[in-house]
Amino acid sequence: MDVDDLAELHAALRARGCYRRPAGRVLAELGLFLAIVAAALAMLIAGEGLAVRLAALLLMTLGSLGVAANTHTSSHYATSERRWLNELLTYFGCSFFLQFSATYWWHKHGVHHRSPNVIGVDADVDFEPLFALQLDEVDQCSRRRRRYYRLQWALLPLAIAGNAVNMQIAGWRYLIGTLAGRRTRRREHWIDLGALSLHWVAWIAVPLSFFPPADVALFHLLRTVLLSYAFFAAFAPAHLPAEALFVRPEHGRGDFVLRQTATTVNFRTGRIGRLLCAGLDHQIEHHLLPGLSHVYYPDASEVVRAYCERHGYPYRTLGWGEGVWKALLVFYRPKPVHRLEAVASSARRAATA
Repeated sequence: MDVDDLAELHAALRARGCYRRPAGRVLAELGLFLAIVAAALAMLIAGEGLAVRLAALLLMTLGSLGVAANTHTSSHYATSERRWLNELLTYFGCSFFLQFSATYWWHKHGVHHRSPNVIGVDADVDFEPLFALQLDEVDQCSRRRRRYYRLQWALLPLAIAGNAVNMQIAGWRYLIGTLAGRRTRRREHWIDLGALSLHWVAWIAVPLSFFPPADVALFHLLRTVLLSYAFFAAFAPAHLPAEALFVRPEHGRGDFVLRQTATTVNFRTGRIGRLLCAGLDHQIEHHLLPGLSHVYYPDASEVVRAYCERHGYPYRTLGWGEGVWKALLVFYRPKPVHRLEAVASSARRAATA
C-alpha cells in the first residue's frame, strides 16, 4: 500500500480533530520542561550535599529529555501552523539547548523516516565498526571478529555514555562541510551556526565568568552522559528490539505502511513518561503520520491500531522497561534481516484468522 492510499486513516483522524496544531499546549509543556531545568540548575548552584546534587542532576536530565522530545515535534512542523515558529523552536531546542545541529537533524531524521531500519541507509541503526546488530554481519566476519562480537555487549555502557557527544560531533561535521560548499550552504545553515555558537556563549562562556573551569567541565560531562542514557531509553525501544525488523535496501521499498509498521514498535508509559516522551512512545503513529502533533497520538493510536488489524499490518506495543531491555539485548543477540513480504503474509494471515 502506498502512502497515498492512507485516505481511510486520514479521514478517521481528521474526524477526531487530530490535524489541528495545538501550539499553546506544546509551548506550555516546553515551558514546564525549561522550568524544571532552571530549578535543577538552581539546586546545583545553591544546594549542599551529595543527595541534593544527585537529585538536581536527575531533575535536569528529565527536563532536558522533555525539551528534546518536545523539539522533536517542532522539527516535524507539528507544533504550530506557522512554519517559522516550528523552525525557531527547533533551532532553540536542538542547536541552542542541546548543541545538536538542527539542520543535521532534519537531514538525518528525514532519511530515517523514509527508510527506518533499512541496513546501509538508516544511520540510526548503523553502529559499525564498534557493534554488529545484524546476524548476517556476524556470520560473515572472521573468527576473531566473531569472538569480539560475542563480547561487544561489555562495551555498551561506555558507548551509550558517549552517544550525545557523537551526535554533537556529527552535527558539527555536517554543518561545517555544508557551509564550506557554495552550492550546499543555505540561509538555514547560517542560522544553525548562530544558534550553536550561542550555546557556547550561554552554557560555557557565561558560566566560566562565575565558576572554576573544572566545575564547568564536570557539569557538562555529567549533563552529556546522563542525557545520552536518557536518549537511549527514549529512542532505542522503538527500533532496536527484535520485534522491530531490520530490512535490506532491496526489501525496503514498496508498501509504505508495512515498511513503517514492521520496523517500528510502540512502548507503554505512565502519565509522567508520556509527558516526557512527547510522542516518542507512539512511534508507529509518528512514522505513519509524522506531521501529527504528539498531543493526539494516544487518541490516534486507537484508530491506527484498528486500521493495521483490519489491513493485516503488524502493530506491536512493549512495556517501557521491556523495550529498553530488548534494545540492550540486541547487542548480545544480534537480529536477523527479514523480508518484508514474508512479514506481510504472516500478519495478514493472523488478521484474517
